[in-house]
Amino acid sequence: MIRLATWIIFSLLVTAGIAWLVSLPGTATIEIAGYRMQPRLGMAAFVVAGGIAAVIISWSVLRRVLDAPRYFAKLNRDRRRDAGIAALSDGFVALQAGDPDRARVLAREARSNLPRNHAAQLLEARSDLALGDMQSAREHYRALISNKKTAVAALAGLYEQARTQGRVDAALNFAQKAVALAPQTRWASDAVLADLTRRGQWDVALSRVAAETAVTRDEKMSKRRRQAVLETAIAREQGDTNPLGALDHALVALKLVPDFVPAALIAARIQSNRGEVRKAMSLLRRVWRATSHPHLATLYANAQPGVSSVDRLKRVRELIDLPPANRPAAIVLARAAVDAYDWATARGALDAFVGNEPTQAVCLLMAEIEEGQNADQGKAREWLSRAVRAPADPVWIADGITADEWEPVSPVTGALDAFEWRVPLSASSPRADAGGRAEGRLPAPIPATPATPPQTSLAPATGAQ
Repeated sequence: MIRLATWIIFSLLVTAGIAWLVSLPGTATIEIAGYRMQPRLGMAAFVVAGGIAAVIISWSVLRRVLDAPRYFAKLNRDRRRDAGIAALSDGFVALQAGDPDRARVLAREARSNLPRNHAAQLLEARSDLALGDMQSAREHYRALISNKKTAVAALAGLYEQARTQGRVDAALNFAQKAVALAPQTRWASDAVLADLTRRGQWDVALSRVAAETAVTRDEKMSKRRRQAVLETAIAREQGDTNPLGALDHALVALKLVPDFVPAALIAARIQSNRGEVRKAMSLLRRVWRATSHPHLATLYANAQPGVSSVDRLKRVRELIDLPPANRPAAIVLARAAVDAYDWATARGALDAFVGNEPTQAVCLLMAEIEEGQNADQGKAREWLSRAVRAPADPVWIADGITADEWEPVSPVTGALDAFEWRVPLSASSPRADAGGRAEGRLPAPIPATPATPPQTSLAPATGAQ
């Protein structure tokens, strides 16, 4: 309603203006090419306005005619651009779907329609790489390196190609160049870090990790974990030559990851060797409560050298109640009780774990108990036989390789923080450890009366629970 009223008022005003213009007194003289006209002033105004409108219309039509070639050229460019973008999009989809042949055809179509679009050349390079055409892929990637926008992407492709061909040094070189261009590039940073850790350059690796930017909570946790692993690796390396420095690094690792078992073991061993038994025991007790790792309890029992097996059992009982809350605690308590000839405590510790798929360690301990308490060789042999078929106990494992002690990198791939404390998936029988204990033999007891403080062999355990 308001719009209608506004339109009516506007129309009335325009009409009134035209009427006023027509009614103006006087005449205007217009002379063109010898012709003279003397219309009234209002009519002259209409004639001038009409002439101006005619000029504007004529110019618009002429401009459209003159711009027709440019207009059709723009339409052709837009059509080619749309076709190129569609081919580029379909090409990436085809490559992701596992059809590199079609992806390469679409990439070439995109390059013909989008000659300045580097993504099309990148798609063709990726397609060549997927098809095994290494020479063509290398040529495309090297052409893309000259452009700052595509240099890192090209180096990523060259890195992947070098790894596929087994050219380790070339792959590392490409990763180093990518880090120089973009220090926060994850794949390149990880590749350079892996090379540093593989060569044992822990200090340099630690500096590189410390310089990384972590934004999200997961990134911050991952960064702290890697720093803790590297600090522990330094402590492990310096344990014999610089125990005070090694202790500092181990404590820093525990600040970063409070329940990191390898760092706790290294720090507690050094403290025990220095006579700081209470500090060592307090540290082991705290980490034990968080992880229940058996190596912690074993070291806790041996934190003070020269004590008897009965005293070691008492110390273990400070950590572990009877009945134990879990299997690792039961095994540690039973081991200490067997060494102290406290057969009742040893049997009571294992009672809850002998009926439902006892593990190898449980079976071997039960064999010792039967032989030591009852002198029953038949039952002892029965338990040894069960140990052969029993489920394995957790060990340090990385890339299918088991180890008696934690190491900072995998011996197979060189990956940092690869060792985990878990049950081997394929293990079905007791494995021989570093001391030569073979399948079917009893686990070595805790030393009864060590003559010297425990040495810092700095290895067992990781916090990967």
